[in-house]
Order: sequence, then structure tokens, then C-alpha cells
Amino acid sequence: MASAELLLILRAMPHDPQHSPSLDTGPDPVLAAFRKSIDNIDAALIHMLAERFRITQAVGEYKAKVTLPPADPDREARQIARLRKLSEEADLDPEFSEKFLRFIIDEVIRHHERAAAG
Repeated sequence: MASAELLLILRAMPHDPQHSPSLDTGPDPVLAAFRKSIDNIDAALIHMLAERFRITQAVGEYKAKVTLPPADPDREARQIARLRKLSEEADLDPEFSEKFLRFIIDEVIRHHERAAAG
């Protein structure tokens, strides 16, 4: 279920301040739907990260073969700037996205250094 659909359902539900869903004995269907969407997104993120690291592993092997340095600070700076801009356009905190990307880049460089060492 799309998040917009979930928000519509949530808004259409009657609100009773005396009634708390956390006190119900059964699961909250709205919360369950949100969590299902989050779980799907998390799974997609893991698969995308796995694919990204398969490709960067090949890059590291290539760099080692042709004796290129494991890190490329100019490309890293361009990527961070590009993704900060995308984050702003997507209404995502650019600081968060930069920290996330920096974490990934650091891990990739570590793999490339290992490939260069043989």
C-alpha cells in the first residue's frame, strides 16, 4: 500500500481520545501497513546496497589491475555534492545523506585498498 493511501486511511479513521490503539488486544492495521511498507523498503535498500558493492568490488579489482589509487577524492566530492542536491530536492536532510554516503565511500575505499594489497 502506498504511503499516500495509508495517510488517507489514517485521516478517515475516527479519532477517539479515550481510545488508544496501544491498549487494543489486536494489531493496529494502520501501523501494520506502515511497517509492511518500511520492511519492503528496507529489503530493497539491502538489495541495492549489495548490487552497489558488487560493482564497486569490480571497480576495486580493476583499479588494482591497472594500478590506479583506491580513492578518488575529486569524484567523491562531486558525488557528495550531487547527492546533497538530490537530497534537498527529495526533502531529505542533506547532512544525513552525506553521512550515509561517506560511510559507504569509506567502506568501498577499504575494499579497494584490500584489492590493491593483493
